[in-house]
Amino acid sequence: MKWLCVVAGSVVGFLALTGCFEKARAAAVDELVAAARKEGEIDFHAPSTLTPQGAQALAEAFNKKYNLTIKFRYHPTGGMGTDVAKVLTRLAAGITPEWDVMVVTDAHHATLWLRKLHKAFDYSKLGVDRNVIHFDNGTVSLADQFILPAYNIKLLSAKDVPKRWEDLLDPKWKGGKLGVTVATHHLARLAAEWGEEKTTKFVRELAKQQPSIGPLGAVYTRLQLGEVMLAATLPDSFINQAKKTGAPIVFAEDVQPVVSAAYHAGVLKNAVHPNTGYLFIAFLMSADAQQMWEKYTGESSAFIPGTSAYRYAQGKRVLYMNQDQAKTMDRLRAEYYRILGFTK
Repeated sequence: MKWLCVVAGSVVGFLALTGCFEKARAAAVDELVAAARKEGEIDFHAPSTLTPQGAQALAEAFNKKYNLTIKFRYHPTGGMGTDVAKVLTRLAAGITPEWDVMVVTDAHHATLWLRKLHKAFDYSKLGVDRNVIHFDNGTVSLADQFILPAYNIKLLSAKDVPKRWEDLLDPKWKGGKLGVTVATHHLARLAAEWGEEKTTKFVRELAKQQPSIGPLGAVYTRLQLGEVMLAATLPDSFINQAKKTGAPIVFAEDVQPVVSAAYHAGVLKNAVHPNTGYLFIAFLMSADAQQMWEKYTGESSAFIPGTSAYRYAQGKRVLYMNQDQAKTMDRLRAEYYRILGFTK
């Protein structure tokens, strides 16, 4: 009987504690809702794959959830590296950033974090899982990309499809048959498993293949047109796009490890509408927002059971970046950018 009393007391204590957490979370949300109502608007930078329709759907759901009339301005990326460089330039000059919330990959947010250009916030107060809060409370991970070599199934026979990353160094791809994108952080992430020496040697050998280089969208288009036969790396957002449009572009699925780049959302230093930004980022982790994000971008979180990303990752060796790797990844990304011939 005494044991039962102890258990009962523990349950009552747990329920009371849970109730306290819920009250604290509700109070934190209410405070931000009031602050967001005063701000009245937000500039939201996100991948172009979200589309204006997707951004509008998120805005409407956000306003409905919190009974707000926030004016959303969606700014699709013009190239993540280019857009991060804009933020660095403006903030270095003491100019307010163009955007309040920026959604780019973890590698791009690493560049911002290393320069202390986030406005930190304890998102856990709003019910966000601590496991998806990164960069010293500066960002929240909302979706995972998967990255592998990709090819045109109309141009490549099964015997020529790469089975390993090292297969990209085969002489048959020399002379512009291989596309390499400006997203050199894709390759830098291999260092998490291979180590820096092996990865840098691999990238130097890749450069000797005289690849066709360019932005992600340009390399994808060349792959469709048959101007290149193989892309060294493409994110699954382009594979999803190919499925929707019927383009003959697929992953070289045998290649391991699979590289993952997470989309993180963060409020920028000196943002004009930070409170709306914090609230919106927390909203992006809700079930409704996650469904919308996947509907329009084809991507979801690999850390939420039941999502497409979670199912895809099962049984695969996936490389995820953590905060401790940020400095190395940022340095290697820049080094590989130069090695591969990107100059701007």
